[in-house]
Amino acid sequence: MSDTDKPALTNAPQMYVHYCEEEGCEEWGGFGRSATKEEPPRWWCWEHFPHKSYEQETALRRKLEAAERDG
Repeated sequence: MSDTDKPALTNAPQMYVHYCEEEGCEEWGGFGRSATKEEPPRWWCWEHFPHKSYEQETALRRKLEAAERDG
């Protein structure tokens, strides 16, 4: 099999734009999740992503608190 056997692209690749689903948030939704292939993915920014681990949640909270103090 060779890489040169691939046909040329007929359409240019499309960029998918996802924004956070949290109401009022206009941040980029870089973290998507779908429970099944049939279910469309939902997208969130890191701050609102509901599937963070405890360690990730703690690190985010500390970062936000430090930014608030340095304000």
